[in-house]
Amino acid sequence: MLEARKAPDAAKAAAEFVAQAGRDVAFQLEACVHCGQCAEACHFHLVTREPHHTPVYKLRPMLKAYRRSRAPFAGIQRLLGLAPREPGAAELTAWSELLYDSCNLCGRCTLVCPMGIDIAGLVRRAREGMAAAGFAPEDLYKASGHALDTGSPIGVRWPALRRQIELQEKETGLRIPVDVEGADYLVILSSIEVIAFPEVIGALARIFRQADVSWTIPSAGFEATNIGVQIGSRDIAAALLERVVDAAERLKVKYVISPECGHAYSALRWEGPNLLGRPLPFKVVQITELLDQLVREGRLRLRGKDARRLAFHDPCQLVRRGGLTEEPGRLMDAVSENTVRTPAQGAANFCCGGGGGVSAIHRAERLRFAAFELKKRQVEQAGAEALVTACANCRNVLEEAIDERGMTLPVLGLTELVAQYLEPEAAKS
Repeated sequence: MLEARKAPDAAKAAAEFVAQAGRDVAFQLEACVHCGQCAEACHFHLVTREPHHTPVYKLRPMLKAYRRSRAPFAGIQRLLGLAPREPGAAELTAWSELLYDSCNLCGRCTLVCPMGIDIAGLVRRAREGMAAAGFAPEDLYKASGHALDTGSPIGVRWPALRRQIELQEKETGLRIPVDVEGADYLVILSSIEVIAFPEVIGALARIFRQADVSWTIPSAGFEATNIGVQIGSRDIAAALLERVVDAAERLKVKYVISPECGHAYSALRWEGPNLLGRPLPFKVVQITELLDQLVREGRLRLRGKDARRLAFHDPCQLVRRGGLTEEPGRLMDAVSENTVRTPAQGAANFCCGGGGGVSAIHRAERLRFAAFELKKRQVEQAGAEALVTACANCRNVLEEAIDERGMTLPVLGLTELVAQYLEPEAAKS
């Protein structure tokens, strides 16, 4: 299993590229007509206008390895000296910044591709070769090591979460259930929520009390973040996912609630069964889905609305890649008096700039801040007075960029906003 960065090995990377190029991947690699549509969809290309930031171009090393070893007539081309050379160490070192720093795996390029190529999915496959062969960013190797050793990419252990739970119990006056066997819902959290936005725990306690939801937090297997998906390692992704599954099975829950974290949702709900090689023994529900369901069923009673001009930032892995296109809007309408739409909102929304592990790569910071220019324009055109989102990583990344630009623009978590407008307990019928 990949735990730390190994000496770069170009031959190993090429071999892994070829291993990833099964029938489905091969069809997609052959399908590109070089129309350039993906370039006009990528925020990194739009802010830099650098040709090498064209999304499909980032797949060049993988394409070269495929054409040399597995493409139709590859053997004949090698004999005739017509096959491309395998990518070398210098080329792969340079390409690391393209495959990691300038790709959020957000899928906006996939959305516009006229040939239906899942470019984001192919970049994810290419990262498998880069990570296995020592060409991924050092920051992601370190985060992977932390995740395997402690369960968290930033080293958050149970005592830290327990302390936050205690503080939220004191704040809300409510008991927060831990390790309750037989609860219906298992709540897992991202490290960013635990450290930067612990108020979400108290918000959940208030929401679930009113809705009479049976829930619990596990003391082991609580980390939702899956760094394996971000760096490109199925082994790490599966090992981290197994810990969540173990917690769910140990506590005999029916549902696992994926928190306000985009890649946690995609890793658990969409990649989970394939990573583990078996169906998940529970149903995965994203917190936005559950909140929307509870409101529509009348189990959550809301009173009052936020009067500010609020715009919703659509997390890529929840909305564009995850299909949660209606739920956030209904929740926003339930708690906002003046929801405003930004240009290209919904499935076509621009990424925050930090997805796909980019927020953890120090060397990518300058490019990430540059990409924020497009989000800034969206917000300004809409005249938003605050942003709301359903991903803690998006929230953290947006706050950093807003601060770097010297802007005054609050970023709110959707779960906390719903909790803020719950009907008071005394007003229950």
